[in-house]
Amino acid sequence: MTDALFLSSAEIDDLAEPTDYVAAVRDAYRQVGEGAPAEPRTKLVNRDPPGMFTTYAAVLPEMGAMGGYAYSAGFGAEDAWFMTPLFDAESGAPLALLDGASMNPFKTGAAGAVAVDALAREDATELAVIGSGAQARGQLSATATVREFEAVRVFSPTPENRESFAANFDDRLDTDVSAVESAADALDGADVAVTATTASDPVIADADVEPGTHVTAMGQYDPEKNELPPELVARATYVPDLRARATQDAGSYLAAVDAGLVEEGKGVAAELGEVVAGDHPGRTSGEEVTVFDSGGTGVETVAAAHMLYERASKADRGRTIDFAPASEALTGE
Repeated sequence: MTDALFLSSAEIDDLAEPTDYVAAVRDAYRQVGEGAPAEPRTKLVNRDPPGMFTTYAAVLPEMGAMGGYAYSAGFGAEDAWFMTPLFDAESGAPLALLDGASMNPFKTGAAGAVAVDALAREDATELAVIGSGAQARGQLSATATVREFEAVRVFSPTPENRESFAANFDDRLDTDVSAVESAADALDGADVAVTATTASDPVIADADVEPGTHVTAMGQYDPEKNELPPELVARATYVPDLRARATQDAGSYLAAVDAGLVEEGKGVAAELGEVVAGDHPGRTSGEEVTVFDSGGTGVETVAAAHMLYERASKADRGRTIDFAPASEALTGE
């Protein structure tokens, strides 16, 4: 038997700030860019009752950790449940099992922030946010740590949601955060744009994305989820979190292929880890449009989970649970 630590969502939700998540996730993507293994999601869809079960994983040798996510959404509960197993990358032994609910927006937001830091212009000062849910909040919290924005404009179709979002962040951030009435208004003059929605059709227009803009798209995790117009993907330096995911479930990339604007199997400049590791330049000019396509991976999940596990251990949080090794389970000895 071996001991592992069980950590509830409440036990880890105050252990790290957005800057901590960004630092951990940046290092994790560097490792992947240098050859650490990570795979896109595996998604199983059930029809009756309707639901989805998803897994993804990564091994981060320098961090000494591996693991990923297993989560369900829908089914009879009509909700989502996030479970994060974490293992020691040297011994293979289990380290912890985390309830991943509270860290989800922060670790996903950190991936977006790492991409903004790697691909957006250094002089970026205006940010557009399309969406006002938990993922949009995580994106803004993290992205605000990598650039000093002078103005943030948020659009959501529901007026009260965008007004509440703007008011909350206007109090929290040292910048002007305002709600606007359209995506076009949000993008007007923006250097960086974040789309964080569950939309099946594009939420911004290609013509509204000015030269030099960086776009981070968070809702691209299914062939039917398509936040960005295919024309934008075709003209941009397109960087997904993992190269293999682009042809699997990156909705806007697949829409660009279907439209004949991108040749199948091409159009991917690099994956994020290659840019972070310095193997690809990412942005090469001030006029270039860049797109980061984030559908969620085990990379940011393992990085965030390991950071929280280490901090929880030092703070004496959680409780130990026993795991039996396979040899014991199979032999009964």
